[in-house]
Amino acid sequence: MGARVHELSITQSIVDVCCERAGDRRVLSVRVLIGALTAVLPDAMLFCFDVAAEGTAAEGARLDIEHRAGAVHCRDCGADTELADYLLLCPCGSADVRVVAGNELTIVSMEVG
Repeated sequence: MGARVHELSITQSIVDVCCERAGDRRVLSVRVLIGALTAVLPDAMLFCFDVAAEGTAAEGARLDIEHRAGAVHCRDCGADTELADYLLLCPCGSADVRVVAGNELTIVSMEVG
């Protein structure tokens, strides 16, 4: 239940922003980018979207989710590595890394009509 509440709050914010930007027009679709390190569950967000959009200009809109893998840059060896999980380690063993991808949660576009 906790995960769905988290995603419902985020999805509600996305719907609110899109409806505000749409003005008097209907929102037909919304595309978001979700990074693997955000702790946002895309399936839960899809589940919540219809509930959040009900009674708004986004009711009936389609939510498209683009996924971005996590990646880090190692300050020790200089390697750029895509992450297979949430463990922020370079294959060289160093934890001195900078996240370069995967922490995005962005509205990429929306279609209005």
